[in-house]
Amino acid sequence: MRRIRAILPAIAVMVSLAASGPAHADVSASDVKAAFLPRFARYVTWPPSALPGGADPFVLCVVGDDPFGNELDSAARTQSVDGRRIVVRRLGSADSAGSCQIAYVSGSRSQAIAQSLASLRGKPVLTVTDARNGGQRGIIHFTVVNGRVRFFIDDADAERRGLKISSRLLALAISVKQ
Repeated sequence: MRRIRAILPAIAVMVSLAASGPAHADVSASDVKAAFLPRFARYVTWPPSALPGGADPFVLCVVGDDPFGNELDSAARTQSVDGRRIVVRRLGSADSAGSCQIAYVSGSRSQAIAQSLASLRGKPVLTVTDARNGGQRGIIHFTVVNGRVRFFIDDADAERRGLKISSRLLALAISVKQ
């Protein structure tokens, strides 16, 4: 029940996004995605070896261009994972993203999305991509359907990386690849 309450603010933003219509969809969609990213951590279990040690923070990385700005930092400050604060790091490429627990991969001039995803393949990193950046998909792939932010989940890829996604998050996805 507590997890459902934790995701309710993001759902409320999604509802307001649908009501606001397409004119505000881009700005509002980015806000919704920024709100979702740190919350995903509550619904994923990482192998112990992939978690930060001691009191180190949980790391959410933006790999490539950053579409969120301060919105993601603000959303991350309000969340924690097993008592750990969440910090946001911005990286130009995926070369050092192996130390991230979540990597939003958007691509950049120096490294395409496909190259970034290939660099992270097999590592216990929850990769997140966005349909507005093309067809390359991470474990979670954002899209906008009828003015609402939605997502696909590749549970098979998550499992290959040693990640376990909660059935509660899987139930919110448009589709789940098993």
